[in-house]
Amino acid sequence: MTRVRFAPSPTGLLHIGNARPALFNWIFAKSSGGEFVLRYDDTDKERSTTEFADAIATDLTWLGITPDISARQSERIALYDAARDRLIADGRLYPCYETSDELDRRRARARAMGRPPIYDRGALELTAEQVAAFEQEGRKPHWRFKLKGDPVQFADLVRGEQTVNTASMSDPVLIRGDGSYLYTLPSVVDDIDMEITHIIRGEDHISNSGVQVEIFEALGAKAPGFAHHNLLTDADGKGLSKRLGSLSLADLRQSGFEPMAVAIMAVLTGTSLPVEPYEDLQSLAQKLDFSMISHGAARFDPAELEALNARILHQSDYEKLKRALDDLGVANEAEWLALRDNISRLPQIVNWLPLIKGPVTPVIADEDRAFITQAAALLPAEPWDGETWKRWTDALKEKSGRKGKQLFMPLRLALTGRSDGPELKSLLPLVGRKGCLDRLS
Repeated sequence: MTRVRFAPSPTGLLHIGNARPALFNWIFAKSSGGEFVLRYDDTDKERSTTEFADAIATDLTWLGITPDISARQSERIALYDAARDRLIADGRLYPCYETSDELDRRRARARAMGRPPIYDRGALELTAEQVAAFEQEGRKPHWRFKLKGDPVQFADLVRGEQTVNTASMSDPVLIRGDGSYLYTLPSVVDDIDMEITHIIRGEDHISNSGVQVEIFEALGAKAPGFAHHNLLTDADGKGLSKRLGSLSLADLRQSGFEPMAVAIMAVLTGTSLPVEPYEDLQSLAQKLDFSMISHGAARFDPAELEALNARILHQSDYEKLKRALDDLGVANEAEWLALRDNISRLPQIVNWLPLIKGPVTPVIADEDRAFITQAAALLPAEPWDGETWKRWTDALKEKSGRKGKQLFMPLRLALTGRSDGPELKSLLPLVGRKGCLDRLS
């Protein structure tokens, strides 16, 4: 069975850039009858919070993602300890006693001498006496994974065949000096234990994948398949920050954007598919193939999201949005159909409801007063329907001699107090004859 995972760290709010890998994983799993694992990378005890974890679950649910399995890495430490002990026994994990300042100085010297600033494995040359001296100073070792240095090759579902040269990389630190784990080792251990078949994430992890393949092999496991998609940036090409909350899903939700609009933009930006409305994630999954993902940056444009959101709302049925519309004061389907084409986000509809329910301050120019009085006198008798506007304006045209904008704009200004807005043929029956007479007089 296909099984994928989304592994956010609960140290901040998810933004639309984080939604991209979550949705790619969800779509890939569901289009192949597989499972989606939500795995909280919460081993950083200082910055991980329950509030952020809850916010992640809320955001994913809003997007339409319901995990098949949920797990917290903080509850799986025993598995990582066992893997640590195995790697130490096999000579692949070794203790290092350098301080941050010492490492910085070594890197600076290497650069000055024209060498790549990679770790020189000096810790492997330490004598027992030197280690004892460091321990007596109170230094606690961090632990590095000893890379083989052979080219690591893997097939990527997005980018094709990839080769990562680990010989040009520093041995990665897997365990901090305080004994806590960085992301890399827990991720590999969990992928093995949870039988993850595919790792789908941003292209900034390609080099990490080379390292992780070596760790998979060192633990006696075969690495999953990989797919590294392009990253979502803002309109200026800058990266999105979870900690700054830029374009956070919570903010987008509170601003009134539809979840499918956000999901479509997160997925289709930077692909060969046009950004257009889809009914649900399943219909989107049926269209998308990873070969359609560009290798260049994917620039997210808020204006494009606004336009897409408007298109979705303009096509939305009343019943689908009834609960939210009830809360906003929309009484029935006729009101929704009359007003929906004028909004790009659902909460904006409250700005248009006064055109139906009042209050409205009519705008009547002095030169139009006689015409408006004539219009009031020619208002048809009720009941009113979608043809009332035409019958009324045809009669007015014949009596007044006015036509075009000279005829319609004074009526719009008198009835709504503004020069733009819903079609008056839809609005008129909702305002009613008495309401129209009050505004015309």
